[in-house]
Amino acid sequence: MSLSHFYRRPALSPAKKNELLSLAKQSVFPSIEDIETEYCFNIETKSPLTDDEANILRWLLSETFEPENFAEESFLLHSSSFVLNPLIIEVGPRMNFTTAWSTNAVSVCHACGLTKITRIERSRRYKLLITPSSSFIPHLSSFADLVHDRMTECLYPDRLDTFETGIKPEPVYIVPVIEEGKDALRKINAGLGLGLDEWDIEYYYGLFVKDIGRNPTNVECFDLGQSNSEHSRHWFFRGRLVIDGREMPHTLMEIIKHPLVTNPGNSVIAFKDNSSAIRGYTISTIIPEHTGRPSRFHEKQLDYHIIFTAETHNFPTGVAPFPGAETGTGGRIRDVHATGKGSLVIAGTAAYCVGNLRIPGYKLPWEDPSFEYPPNLASVTDRDRGKQRRVRLREQIRRTAYTGVYPIFRFKAAGR
Repeated sequence: MSLSHFYRRPALSPAKKNELLSLAKQSVFPSIEDIETEYCFNIETKSPLTDDEANILRWLLSETFEPENFAEESFLLHSSSFVLNPLIIEVGPRMNFTTAWSTNAVSVCHACGLTKITRIERSRRYKLLITPSSSFIPHLSSFADLVHDRMTECLYPDRLDTFETGIKPEPVYIVPVIEEGKDALRKINAGLGLGLDEWDIEYYYGLFVKDIGRNPTNVECFDLGQSNSEHSRHWFFRGRLVIDGREMPHTLMEIIKHPLVTNPGNSVIAFKDNSSAIRGYTISTIIPEHTGRPSRFHEKQLDYHIIFTAETHNFPTGVAPFPGAETGTGGRIRDVHATGKGSLVIAGTAAYCVGNLRIPGYKLPWEDPSFEYPPNLASVTDRDRGKQRRVRLREQIRRTAYTGVYPIFRFKAAGR
């Protein structure tokens, strides 16, 4: 299915553009005179939009008071008079997954009656204005590293005309557990990297062979591996705890909650979702008169308790640093809002523990020189390329006094 396109400028604020220009001159190519930017909205529809629908879409995508910065033709196609060889670089999300931005944009469009729209992806376009007789092509990949996350984004060599990747999904097939026994589960466990231990294999073998009475599919096995993710289920916390062959009388979750049972003190909640609460105060606040429909707010005296929680993120931040950090931020907000009845975010802080930074020319005492980054993780130089960012990172390290450990706290008042 072909795509339609709209353009909006700029993609970077003047301050961000100047920062990128300075960084590109220092670390990529000194002959770059200026950078112009714009967004490209790549829009997929089930059928052509009517004129009225197209006008609604333009209103949604454009800045309300800046119609001159929104058009159906790229702003970067017009050559600047003082530069002979401009170069346009476009980067955007990989096509094999729909971004969260697209999901929200499509939901907004559907709410406005634009139900023909199935997907919208936003890419960023950079026009590099280079002095005459300068060849930038050898430096293209270095500049691209500055403006996109290679784990989740890619370069677009041409304007997108489809979201199809040409990649065909693996076929669904039966895993012959009944015929081959537990070895069939062990084989697919190793092949798909499901992370199942021997207890899992024993359990799922009994589930399909004895209880359900059929073989599982590869899709079911993959889904079970994801469902049992320790990150999302905390399932081991409530499992039987066996130490040196002796089963303990309490689960790990019961041990965590035990201080509240024996000496509650000023504790109100212990480990509800990912947060706990201590006793707060009676305060005056405003709440809706009728929570189920539009209504006025009125003043009321309520008990608001204080919630603390911590969020740790390893894999998503290591693979895609910035989206991973956003996921961690969302998790912190979710955890506290999922505790109690209504909440107010008071403060949230974040910090990151790192191992071997391996910054060129800046050896740190705790680093192992033989360490090599796994190929699926983004290294520090991948994320913070350029002299200015390295300097800022060095200063940050100095301020932390080489502790290597960073606390993460959040404080929030929540109604009960």
